[in-house]
Amino acid sequence: MSAITVPLSSTSRTALRRRKERGSTDRDDLYAVLDAGMICHLGVVLDGSPRVLPTAYGRIDDTLYLHGSVANSAFGGADDHEVCVTVTLLDGLVCARSVNAHSMNYRSAMIFGIARMVHDEAGRLAGLRAVTETLIPGRWAATREPNRKEMAAVAVLALPLAEASVKIRTGGPLDASQDYALDVWAGVVPVRTVFGTPEPDPALRPGLPVPQHIRDRVTS
Repeated sequence: MSAITVPLSSTSRTALRRRKERGSTDRDDLYAVLDAGMICHLGVVLDGSPRVLPTAYGRIDDTLYLHGSVANSAFGGADDHEVCVTVTLLDGLVCARSVNAHSMNYRSAMIFGIARMVHDEAGRLAGLRAVTETLIPGRWAATREPNRKEMAAVAVLALPLAEASVKIRTGGPLDASQDYALDVWAGVVPVRTVFGTPEPDPALRPGLPVPQHIRDRVTS
């Protein structure tokens, strides 16, 4: 059985201790959360102090690639060290009849592992392409690839998707039975990320239309 089809196994770090019914060991659920997101948070301990860095990412099979600058100390500190990466998608605000029963609908993933800096040019380009295509599918082929100088300033971290947990909440409020008689509105306020109308760069050469891959992203 290939790594891509092996279910997520529970470890002391990924085992859910609360609301276990919201957890998933389906690797496809992990992929779905990662592929739907655009920003992750990289947690690393640097000089004895925790740092959490928001950054763009992309996935190729069972490897997550993170994009950053070589000048970023957190990226350097993550190389060959244990890190934690989280991705959270907010789907709704759950309004209950009591304050304590309020919640959120969400999809989240937490990945643990040893990150490694990617040094070979082909691997770095593949990682950067994955990041770019996660943000705007089709963009890599439509633009100039990074040159040698630009590549020298870019850091690409790779993190295996071997140890991860997935947690998902859906549905309405879970009020106490005695609260259903209260005259308090309850329900879900859906949350969606939408893209606005593309705004051309003022320096754009006249006559250049909005490309199809940008229009596709706006309507996705």
